[in-house]
Amino acid sequence: MAFKTNQDENEEKTPYTVEQQEQDDDDDDEEEVEEQVWDDWEGDDGDSDSDFICLFCDSNFDSCSSLFQHCTSVHHFDFHAVTNSLNLDFYASFKLINYIRSKVSENSCWSCGLAFQSKHDLQNHLHDVIDFNAIKPLWHDDRYLKPFMQDDSLLYNFGEFEEGEDEQTSIMDEDLVSELKYALETNSVDQDAFSDEHSNLPSSSAKELVNGKDSRVCMSLSSIDKDREEGSLMDNPHNHIATHIKKVNESYFGSYSSFGIHREMLSDKARMDAYGQAISKNPSLLNGAVVMDVGCGTGILSLFAAQAGASRVIAVEASAKMAAVASRVAKDNNLLSSKNETRVNGNQKGVVEVVHGMVEEIDKIVELQPHSVDVLLSEWMGYCLLYESMLGSVLYARDRYLKPGGAILPDTATIFVAGFGKGGTSLPFWENVCDFDMSSIGEELVTDAARYPIVDVIDHQDLVTSSTILQTFDLATMKPDEVDFTATASLEPKSSTSCCWCYGVVLWFDTGFTTRFCKETPAVLSTSPYTPKTHWSQTILTFREPIAIGTGEDNARKPETIGTEVYPAAKIDLRVSIVRSTEHRSIDISMEAAGVSSDGRRHSWPVQLISLQ
Repeated sequence: MAFKTNQDENEEKTPYTVEQQEQDDDDDDEEEVEEQVWDDWEGDDGDSDSDFICLFCDSNFDSCSSLFQHCTSVHHFDFHAVTNSLNLDFYASFKLINYIRSKVSENSCWSCGLAFQSKHDLQNHLHDVIDFNAIKPLWHDDRYLKPFMQDDSLLYNFGEFEEGEDEQTSIMDEDLVSELKYALETNSVDQDAFSDEHSNLPSSSAKELVNGKDSRVCMSLSSIDKDREEGSLMDNPHNHIATHIKKVNESYFGSYSSFGIHREMLSDKARMDAYGQAISKNPSLLNGAVVMDVGCGTGILSLFAAQAGASRVIAVEASAKMAAVASRVAKDNNLLSSKNETRVNGNQKGVVEVVHGMVEEIDKIVELQPHSVDVLLSEWMGYCLLYESMLGSVLYARDRYLKPGGAILPDTATIFVAGFGKGGTSLPFWENVCDFDMSSIGEELVTDAARYPIVDVIDHQDLVTSSTILQTFDLATMKPDEVDFTATASLEPKSSTSCCWCYGVVLWFDTGFTTRFCKETPAVLSTSPYTPKTHWSQTILTFREPIAIGTGEDNARKPETIGTEVYPAAKIDLRVSIVRSTEHRSIDISMEAAGVSSDGRRHSWPVQLISLQ
């Protein structure tokens, strides 16, 4: 998953260049130079390649073996375990080393993506790999074939560390190293590959915008052939990514062709009331306006807009079936636009134009000038607000089609967080089943729940801490890359009881139709546990072990006892990152929790990595 966080702009890294070796004056040595493998090559400073620098700190070692043993024991990074578990070939291992060095230079965790203020904080955070399959795509990009650090001896010798390497493998690796050196010397790898702000964000010249999300365009090393008689060493990864994204999009839009999903959304009273009020009760905003509805589904918001007096409504829908349904519904209600339409009582009734396609591609389908839309509508929110990654498409439509000063509805979104107690788990049910104790089942379920997010309705009475804002978004001004974020929050006990157990946190969101645009009648759509339930429910993240919190006296002698029943924490500090996953339209969540005593001492628990797919 590659893991991604908002970061300050990094200094541009000097591109690594391969120095040409001087030709030996003695012609007899010419053959020896030609046979020299890359691991004998030295840079301008003449340092020996026997000086190996740690991937995570400044320690030096005289062999790959001692370096990797240090990384395993000190930095929780077992190179041999990672490469073997993921079945990494030479190229993938080579890219892994460069990827890690690039992340460490940004003070970011190589496996979960969290960013830190200093290298010291990063080293304290480093942890064992939790999900090997989730991290493999992180260094998939071919730009990591470009050495990140000049004269990196590890790149030329790491193959010696591999256990069980036979002579045939060694010969193959030497060939691969030679081919990589040849590729670099002939500039097959983009020299500016590492000038990007973040390892998951390609440069502007290497982006493809797919439904509002930047997807990696990987460079293929077409000049490198594993066997020049058999063809290319590797396929162009971009083709595979584009194909995968296309399949995910087809599956995603296809899932919304089910009428059951639309009935659930149309039956969501909180949803319908908020949008209906914002559109229908703000005549100064909608009357005579050109409106775009991104992801119209059945077309209900478009119908609201037409009914409110919009002069033109462009309803964009990527599902072929639902585009046809929206057209039929608009026609059945005499609101579908027609070239031959006549006015009724001086008013044009048919103003809805249904466009089948993704909003990023509609300029090929419909006549619509850039920055010509007055009001941009969309019901884009997913579970935990950001699941489905549709917000990127809305921001694309905003930047391309909305007039300067135009309205976007909703215009704000806020994610909240609170801690929940035992009642928010399945434990109470299993503790008494027909007077039998089945709590062992409940305990196992709670343990499993720590690995996955749970989308469910939680009773506000089961919350044991105060609620607080985790992140806010201003949809009128935010940048597309601000969809991914890292935020902190502090949770304090909800009651004055001496001790209670917090089993995890629950996330929910509100979206606002504020007076900035809805001047007559603002509205709020809330998915809070304190308001009537919605089809979004809430998103529940369970701790690996519960944390005791309370207002009792702090008598803890050791930080590790904070958060126990004997010494409950005065509050829980959270650090949460939510980012778009390498799995298109999914999100990855990382969560760190720390119990804090009344005098400020802390007991931290290991980071949890959770994927919502």
